[in-house]
Amino acid sequence: MWETIILTLKLASVTTLVLLVIGTPIAWWLARSNAWWKDAIGAIVALPLVLPPTVLGFYLLLALAPSSPLGQAATALFGHALPFTFAGLVIGSVIYSLPFIVQPVRNAFEAIGERPLEVASTLRASPFDVFFNIALPLARPGLLTGAVLGFAHTMGEFGVVLMIGGNIPGETRVLSVAIYDFVETLEWDKAHILAAGMLAFSFIVILVTMVIEKRMRKRLAGSD
Repeated sequence: MWETIILTLKLASVTTLVLLVIGTPIAWWLARSNAWWKDAIGAIVALPLVLPPTVLGFYLLLALAPSSPLGQAATALFGHALPFTFAGLVIGSVIYSLPFIVQPVRNAFEAIGERPLEVASTLRASPFDVFFNIALPLARPGLLTGAVLGFAHTMGEFGVVLMIGGNIPGETRVLSVAIYDFVETLEWDKAHILAAGMLAFSFIVILVTMVIEKRMRKRLAGSD
């Protein structure tokens, strides 16, 4: 079980880092852009919220299959196909958990308002300086909330990781899949241990998220 727990924590950590790197610019663009197709991009980002995980996992499996153009490119780049590997799990997890990073970060950017950014611009701050020295520090609560939600969501994934990664011990067998296995084989004690751990973890995540949001509301109220 420890091997499974460590692998799941590794997947959640790597996925959260990747999500912050790619999700933060997307959130910034969605918060600041006036493009007419912004809502369409926002809907695509939010699609995993309503799309059944097995559907997303199925199409990812097809997209990354060795016979597909993307799969052939990945094989040429990495030397092997991505399905049923840890790298494939990361790709699936990033796509599936993307809205859990983008939405709270986008809300944090929108809550900043125009005034701090306009003041920075009048002081001849470049867009680069405005983003890194003004927007990111002010959006820190949203970034933290997004990181917590993205990490927790990845920890609890089942359908996507099962479709794209399968159930290979030490390679792609994560906690949710292990619990399912233990239930199928009637190993109730092991299933109870992992399920209770996930239950406690989920409670802590919700509590931490509520505390962050409460502090964020107080901060915004104080700034007014």
